[in-house]
Amino acid sequence: MDASNARVHAIGQTEINWDKLDKTKFYVVGAGLFTGVTVALYPVSVVKTRLQVATKHTLEKNALAVLRGILKTDGVPGLYRGFGTVITGAIPARIIFLTALETTKVATFKMVETMKLAEPTQAAIANGAAGMTASLFSQAVFVPIDVVSQKLMVQGYSGHARYSGGLDVVRKVLQSDGIRGLYRGFGLSVMTYSPSSAVWWASYGSSQRVFWSLLGHGEEFQEAPPSNWTIMSVQAAGGIIAGATASCITTPLDTIKTRLQVMGHEKRTSVRKVVKNLIAEDGWTGLYRGLGPRFFSMSAWGTSMILTYEYLKRLCAKDE
Repeated sequence: MDASNARVHAIGQTEINWDKLDKTKFYVVGAGLFTGVTVALYPVSVVKTRLQVATKHTLEKNALAVLRGILKTDGVPGLYRGFGTVITGAIPARIIFLTALETTKVATFKMVETMKLAEPTQAAIANGAAGMTASLFSQAVFVPIDVVSQKLMVQGYSGHARYSGGLDVVRKVLQSDGIRGLYRGFGLSVMTYSPSSAVWWASYGSSQRVFWSLLGHGEEFQEAPPSNWTIMSVQAAGGIIAGATASCITTPLDTIKTRLQVMGHEKRTSVRKVVKNLIAEDGWTGLYRGLGPRFFSMSAWGTSMILTYEYLKRLCAKDE
C-alpha cells in the first residue's frame, strides 16, 4: 500500500478527499448548512465588534453589558445588524475558500509525503498551507463584506454614524473614500485572517491525528472503523482546540483591523494611532478587547463549522 492510500485507509472513515465529492451538491447543500450556522453564531460577532470599537466613555465594558444594551435598545433584530450583507457575500466567498482549501490541501499532502514526517506534522503543514491559501483568495470578497457589516453592527453606537442599510453604507463609503474605502484594513485582514486560518487548520489537522493516536488508532484502523459518534467527538475537540489557539494569537490584529474599518472618513487614522489609543485607554490589554466573545466565537464557530463541513463532505461523497 503506497503512502497516499495508507493515509486514506488510516483516516478514510474520518476524511473524504476532494476528488470523491459531488461538487454541485457540495456547493448547494453547503450554502444552506453554513447559512444556518451563521444565523446561530452571528450575534456573537455583533457583540465582539461593539466591544472592540467602544470608547473609554462607553458604559458597556463587557460582553453581557453590550448584549443587554443591544436587546434594550433594538431588541433581537439588533443582534442581526448587517446580517443580510454577510449572507449575500458569504456564499461566493465560501465557495472560493472551500475550493482553494481542498485543492491546496491535496497538493500539499503530496509534497510533504516525501519528507517522511510524523503524521500530525504532515497534517499540520498541509492543513496550515491550505487554510492560509484559502484565506488569501477569499479576502477579496470578505473584506468589503466586513467593512459594510461592521459599520451596520456599530451604527449609532459610541458616536458612529447611522445607515438605512447595506447599500447606503456602500454608497457613502464610495462617495467619501472611493473603492479603497471598501478595502480599508485589507492588509490587516490578510495579516489577521490568513495566519488565523493557517493556525486554525493546522491545529485542527494535527490535533485530530494526535487524538486518533491516543484512542489507539495508528496508521491503520486494524479493527472495525470508529463509530460516527467517536468521529464527531474527535472532530469537535479538534475544532475547539483550533479555535482557542487561533483566537489567542490573532485577537490584537483583529481589534486593530475592526477599529480601522469602522472609522468614518472624517476620522482618518493609522494602525499606529489605533494601537496608541487602545493602549492609552486600557493599557496593553486594550489590544485584547473582545477576546472573550472572539474566543467563544472561534471555538463555537470552529466546532460547528467543522462538524457541518465534515457532515457535508460525507453527505456529498460520490458512491463508489
